[in-house]
Amino acid sequence: MRMMPILDQLLQVQRGHLLAWVPVFLGLGIGVFFALPVEPEAVTYLCALVLGGVCAAYSLRGSASGLLARAVLLCVLGFMVAGWRTHSVAAPVLGFRYYGPVEGRVATIDRSARDMLRLTLDQVRLKQVSPSRTPARVRVSVPVDSGFPGPGARVATTAHLMPPQGPAEPGGFDFRRHAWFLQLGANGYTRVAVLTLDPGPPGPTLAGLRRALSLALRQRLPGETGAIAAAITTGDRSGVSQSTLQDLRASNLAHLLAISGLHMGLVAGFVFASLRFALCMVPPIALRLNVKKLSAAAALLVAGAYLALSGGNVATERAFIMVAVMFVAVLLDRRAISLRAVAIAAVLVLLRRPETLLSPGFQMSFAATAALVGVFGAIRDGGLTLGPKWLRPVAALVLSSLVAGLATAPFGAAHFNTLSHYGLLANLLAVPVMGLVVVPAAVLSFCLLPLGLEGFGLAVMGAGIDWILTVARAVAELPGAEGTVMQPGQWVLPLLSVGGVFLLIWQGRLRLLGVMPIALAFALWSQDTRPLALISSNGGLVGVMGPEGRALSRSKGQGFAARVWLENDGDPVRQVIAANRWRSQGNDPSLRRARVGPYSLVHAAGSRAAERLTSCAEGEVLVSTVDLKPEGGCIILGLQQLRRMGSIAIDQQGKLTTARDLSGQRIWTR
Repeated sequence: MRMMPILDQLLQVQRGHLLAWVPVFLGLGIGVFFALPVEPEAVTYLCALVLGGVCAAYSLRGSASGLLARAVLLCVLGFMVAGWRTHSVAAPVLGFRYYGPVEGRVATIDRSARDMLRLTLDQVRLKQVSPSRTPARVRVSVPVDSGFPGPGARVATTAHLMPPQGPAEPGGFDFRRHAWFLQLGANGYTRVAVLTLDPGPPGPTLAGLRRALSLALRQRLPGETGAIAAAITTGDRSGVSQSTLQDLRASNLAHLLAISGLHMGLVAGFVFASLRFALCMVPPIALRLNVKKLSAAAALLVAGAYLALSGGNVATERAFIMVAVMFVAVLLDRRAISLRAVAIAAVLVLLRRPETLLSPGFQMSFAATAALVGVFGAIRDGGLTLGPKWLRPVAALVLSSLVAGLATAPFGAAHFNTLSHYGLLANLLAVPVMGLVVVPAAVLSFCLLPLGLEGFGLAVMGAGIDWILTVARAVAELPGAEGTVMQPGQWVLPLLSVGGVFLLIWQGRLRLLGVMPIALAFALWSQDTRPLALISSNGGLVGVMGPEGRALSRSKGQGFAARVWLENDGDPVRQVIAANRWRSQGNDPSLRRARVGPYSLVHAAGSRAAERLTSCAEGEVLVSTVDLKPEGGCIILGLQQLRRMGSIAIDQQGKLTTARDLSGQRIWTR
């Protein structure tokens, strides 16, 4: 117990800064829930409630034990909220492959990684599938020339559907979990036209207004300019081509496309500043009313309207919460931009959608926001300046771009396996144009729309977007503009997060201890190794690491798994190039053979090739897309085994790790 007085003394110094720790411990409880290998039973939740009750009683104390009890109580709350959310969104998941008529209402429209139009349908009907087994939502990729039904329209087509698939490799992104919280019970494609059965409810609707605005922008501003304008105004990204998306990603400008904190902050900030300036120019109002609070209330209403107009997706909702907290702080005479405001926004987001803790959007947006608030707060509190007055705006822009880039780079590299080497340059050239030209012009266009004079604002907006696209293309074409990195191990991002949080929130010199977990994370990342062999969940593809990189057993087919494996290797070459690396052993070209550690691996893609595998020897691993029953003591990975285990990784020692081992027995994997 000698540690308690010391701990109490350390924690007393943190008084006044404890609110910033609330989302940290809340997120810790959420993280524990998602990290469990099995779905918690009722007794687990009961024990958590008991623990929470005990901690609630101890939390009333003002000593260190009371503060620790509050921390545990927050962890329990995060655990319970994640459990409640997981079960509250439960919806049927298709348990088999389906081909036949599909009918539903268009909920959202976007584009896939293959640049195909995708419709997400709700109110779904499937032939000979009972309503109790029909997914709440399905996502269907459709031909581009099949028409363009708007949200709210009821459509029908004939499609191939399948259940959401598990990770492309063990420990990778689990689409099943992601789809569970979207209530997406099936996804697939159609090769025939989509028929519109009902154009939607008559009269004006929010979805119809958003759709009409998107089409109007794309007509008035043709090409990629109009597609970008529609994306940043209404959230409709269906018109943006994959080549433009690739340029934006390579130049680290993809964040300008998503309606996130930057756009919401720019729109609300522009309205707040403009209205406050205009009201100050009217002496009777400026002398009698609190102009600052009036402007904050108006900006908050505009931000809410922007949220509704953009479709209210998760990223935009998160951005609105952050902006709303800031303006509510202004209305309550509190400091608008502080770590407390960031903490409150994070708490609200986690309580509403705890699953976003695992998303790159949440991690990157709050990492950037917290880092910017922390750095500029330290400059303000330390009485530092950024040079002479004429240089401060430029210095602030450079510093903010640098800080935000450094804060988000590890998370972006871990999730997307890419690093933009000229991202700072691109952001310095593009972000000011977005804030000073595009956003004000968009707001001006809306204000002039009732008078029919919106053309001027749209022209200015289009010119700004053209500049951003020019910057994106020019930077993307620079030699070595985009680098690739290997996927980190499971402990890298948690260690980075712990170190960054400690550096930003802890008060005193001990905050420098946060450098240690960050250094350890990068050390672990640099020492990580990729699996020697990877096997897809249906046996259709095998990838073996060789001196040139990963060699694939097929030059086409299984494109998604091939792309994910190569990107995670930090080697995003085309599949056909990776297939040419395979140096097959044996005389039968239909059976792809390779040495994998202590095993001799044989891949038979297709039933004809599998028919040749009538016998095998100990030390062999047979992989096939169909069921295998050869004679011998080998390891058989046929369709039946792979359906049960999912994708498989084999390390240098010959250990087999399955996706099911790492995903566990969770409600979304059943």
